[in-house]
Amino acid sequence: MQVADAVVATSSSLSLTPQHRLAGLREMVGNTPMMVIEYSYRRQRGTVCAKMEHLNLSGSIKDRMALHILECAYADGSLRPGDCIVEATSGNTGIAFAALGTALGHAVTIYMPDWMSRERLDLIRSYGAKVVSVSKEQGGFLGSIDRCRKASADVREVFLPRQFENCANVEAHELGTGPEILAQLRHAGLQMDAFVAGVGTGGTVMGVGRALGAAGLDVRCHPVEPAESPAMSTGHRVGTHRIQGISDEFIPQIVNLDDLDEVIAVNDGDAILMAQKLARQLGLAVGISSGCNFVAAVKAGVGQTSPVLATVFCDDNKKYLSTGLVQDEPVCDGYLAPEIELLDMRVVRRANLYLAN
Repeated sequence: MQVADAVVATSSSLSLTPQHRLAGLREMVGNTPMMVIEYSYRRQRGTVCAKMEHLNLSGSIKDRMALHILECAYADGSLRPGDCIVEATSGNTGIAFAALGTALGHAVTIYMPDWMSRERLDLIRSYGAKVVSVSKEQGGFLGSIDRCRKASADVREVFLPRQFENCANVEAHELGTGPEILAQLRHAGLQMDAFVAGVGTGGTVMGVGRALGAAGLDVRCHPVEPAESPAMSTGHRVGTHRIQGISDEFIPQIVNLDDLDEVIAVNDGDAILMAQKLARQLGLAVGISSGCNFVAAVKAGVGQTSPVLATVFCDDNKKYLSTGLVQDEPVCDGYLAPEIELLDMRVVRRANLYLAN
C-alpha cells in the first residue's frame, strides 16, 4: 500500500466543528487520582506515589499529550476541520489520537511497528482509525516515522503531531501532570525526593521536571530506560526489550539529558514481575511500563531514609494480555521486585480539589 493510499483510505465524511467538543474532552483527560503505596525493600521503608493514568479517556497518560497537541494545533491553524491526523506510535499515542481525533471529527491513520501487542492494534481500529503495520525489514519504528513524513508530503490536508519533537508534548506535563503531582503531595503532607518516568517520547519526565523547577524545588528527576536496550546511555538503541512504549530506537528530540538526573535502567523481567505483584497483592492491574516505573522509583530511593518517590502508572494491563505480563516470569539475579514488599496503599483524590490551594 502506498502512503497516500493509506491516508486517503481513512478520509472521513464527517463535517463536525471540533472546537465545541474540546471542553468536554478536557474533562475526560488529566486530573487523575494518585495512589500512595508504602513499601519495604531490604528493610528500608519508602513511599511511591503514582498517578493512575489509565483513568484518562482512552486509558493512558498519552491522552494528556495528544489533547494538548491538538488544542495547540487548532490554535495556530496547523490543524483544520477535515484534516487527517497521521502519527507513528508504539501503541498508546496511537490509541489516544484515534480516540480524540475521532471525537473531533478527524480521520486518523497510525503507523506502528508490527511487533506491538495485538490489543493495541485492535483498540486503535475500534475507534475507526486505520493502522499501517511496519516490519523491522521496512525500518521498524524509524520507518514508521519516515512514512508519516512521506504522507505529509504526498497528501494535502494531513496533520502530523510529531510527538517526539513537538514542544506541546512537554508542555502538557509541565502545565498538567507536574502541578497535579505537587498539589496532591502537598495535600497528603508528603515531600518528594525524586520523580522517575520511563522515556518513550520523554514528554512526561521533561515536563514534570520543568514544573518542579518552576516551583523552586530541588528534586531529582530521573529518566528510565530498559536495561536490555539502553538508548539514552549509549546514544542509540541496542538490543531488544519487552517494555512496550519506552526506548523507541532513538533519543527523542524533546529530551535534554543535561536537564535531568542520571538515567535509571530497569530489566524488563523485573518490570513484569513488579507489575504482576502490584496486581496480585494490591489489585492494581497496571501495564509493564508501570511496573518498570515502580522498580525505578525504588532504585531512586535506595540509601535514603523513608524516601518519597513520585511516578506515573502509564496504563493498565488490558493492552498486555497477549504478552509476557500474564505468563510466569523467571527471577534473575539483580531483580528488585522479588525483594520489594508492598505494605499498604491509600488514594489521594483528583488534583483539582487542591490546585487552587
